[in-house]
Amino acid sequence: MAHVLDDLDARGLIAHSTDPDALRSALSAGPITFYVGFDPTAPSLHIGNLLQILTARRLQLAGHKPLLLVGGSTGLVGDPKEAGERVMNAKETVAEWVDRIRTQVSAFVDLEGPSAATMVNNLDWTAGLSTIDFLRDIGKHFPVNRMLARDVVSSRLEAGISYTEFSYVLLQSLDYLELHRRYGCVLQTGGSDQWGNITAGVELIRRADGDKVHALATPLITKADGTKFGKTESGTVWLDPELTSPYAFYQSWIQAEDSKVGEYLRQFTFLEVSEIETIVTEHLEKPGLRAAQRRLAAEVTALVHGDAEAEAAATASRALFGLAELAELPKSTLGAALQEAGTAELAGPVRPTVVDALVATGLAESRSAARRTVLEGGAYVNNVRVTDPDLVLDGEQLLHEALVVLRKGKRSVSGVSVQGTFELKKTSSGQYHFNLKSGNGRILLASEMYETKAAAIAAIELLRQEAADAEVPVVGGSRFELKKTKSGQFHFNLKAPNGQIILASEMYESKDAALSGIESVRRNSGDSPLADLT
Repeated sequence: MAHVLDDLDARGLIAHSTDPDALRSALSAGPITFYVGFDPTAPSLHIGNLLQILTARRLQLAGHKPLLLVGGSTGLVGDPKEAGERVMNAKETVAEWVDRIRTQVSAFVDLEGPSAATMVNNLDWTAGLSTIDFLRDIGKHFPVNRMLARDVVSSRLEAGISYTEFSYVLLQSLDYLELHRRYGCVLQTGGSDQWGNITAGVELIRRADGDKVHALATPLITKADGTKFGKTESGTVWLDPELTSPYAFYQSWIQAEDSKVGEYLRQFTFLEVSEIETIVTEHLEKPGLRAAQRRLAAEVTALVHGDAEAEAAATASRALFGLAELAELPKSTLGAALQEAGTAELAGPVRPTVVDALVATGLAESRSAARRTVLEGGAYVNNVRVTDPDLVLDGEQLLHEALVVLRKGKRSVSGVSVQGTFELKKTSSGQYHFNLKSGNGRILLASEMYETKAAAIAAIELLRQEAADAEVPVVGGSRFELKKTKSGQFHFNLKAPNGQIILASEMYESKDAALSGIESVRRNSGDSPLADLT
C-alpha cells in the first residue's frame, strides 16, 4: 500500500510542507494526531473547505486521528482578507453556524474506531482566557516585525487594518498549541492561503514548549484561467443543499474544463489514481461526451449529498434534453434543474399557450418568431415536439401541477411555471363569478356573484394589481379572514378594503390546511404577499 504522503503527492494535494522527510518519518512511525480548522463565517462550508475535509479523510483512512476544529472564537474575529475588513457577525449567529458546520464536517469522517475523529471548538480554551494571560503567555512569542511582514497585513497597512484582525494569527497559533498539549497533535493541515497562520503555530509550539511539529498545505483550487474554483454565475457553491441544490452542485462539476477535470478527479474523489488516468485518457479521445466531467460530478455529488441525490441530479440533467423521463423526477429536483436553466412564471385570465411560453422564456424574440418555431417543428413541451401554436399549457402538460420543460431545438432549454389562473363564468341567470384555479385546474377559491361582467373583471384586476404592486403584507387594505365553524372545520374569506368579501374558500379539515390554502392563493396571484391574515 502506498504511503499516504505519496498518495497526496500523486493527487497534487501538497503545496507546502515544513519538513517532508521528518513528516514522512512521523507518519510511518505510527498513528499521529492531526488537525484542520474551519471558521464559521457563513452558515455552510463550500467547495474550498471540502478539499480540506477530504484531505483529512485520506489521512484518517491511512490510520491517523483527525481533530476537526470549528472556530467558535476565531469565527468571531475573522481571518484578515486583502479586500478589507470583515463584517463582525453576532455571537448568536456564529454559535448557530458552529453547530451547522460541526454537523456538516462530521458526516465525512468516522467518529468511532481506532482512528476516530474528535470534534473540537476553540471557544473552549479562549472563552475563559484573560487578556493579561493571553498577552503574557502567547503575545510575547510573536515579533511585531514578522507579523507586519505577512502579505495580507502589509497589503492592508495603507488602507488600515484593525488590531482585531491583525491579532488573528495569535488565536490560530494558540489553537495548535492547545491541541498539541491536550491531544498530542503534531500536524496541522490547511489551504496554502493559510500557510502563514499554520507555520506561526508551528513556531509558537517550538518557542513555548520546545517541541517540533509539522505543517502541510494543499494548493488553492483554480480554473484554467487562474480564477478561484467553486464559484458560478449564481455565486458560491455551498455544501448545504438549502443554499446550493444537489442539482446545482452536480452542474458545477459538469462545467469543469477539460484541462482541469483530471486534477479535480484526483483531488476530490477517492478513485484510484490509475483509474483516473484511464478516465482522462478516454475522455481526451471523445471530449464531446464529457464522460470525465460526468464521472466527477457523480462521485463528488454522491460524497456530499448521497447516492440518491447524485442519481436524481444526473437523471435530471439527461431528462432536460430528452434522454430520461421528466415525469420520474421529484418536484424538488425538477424545480432546481429549471431554476438553473431559467424559469418564467406565467399566469393570466386564460391559460398560456406554447407561444406565450416561448416568448416569456426568451426562447423566441416575438410571437411571430415563436409561431414559426412551432410550425417548423422546433418546439418541445416536456421533450415532446409540438406543432400547434395554440396549444394550451395545462392539465397533462403540467408536471407536478405547475411545471413545464420548454425546449427550442436540441440545446436551448427553459422552464415555465404555470401559476393559478382566473376563470370567468356567466350563470344562466345572467350573473357573473370567477374561480381561481391552480396550475392543474384545481379550484382554489370561488368568488361571490356579480351583477355585471365589468364588476367581476374589476374584482379580478383588483387582486392582480394588489399582487403586482405588493411590497408589504398589507396592500390596499385587503385581508384574509380565517374562520372556524361550529363543526370544527376552517375556511377563509378575502376581503376588500370596504369589507366586501371578494373570495370565499372551500371548507378545510384543519387550520394548517386552510393556511396552506391561503399561501396557495398568495403564490398563485403574484410573487408578493397579497394581503394580511387577520
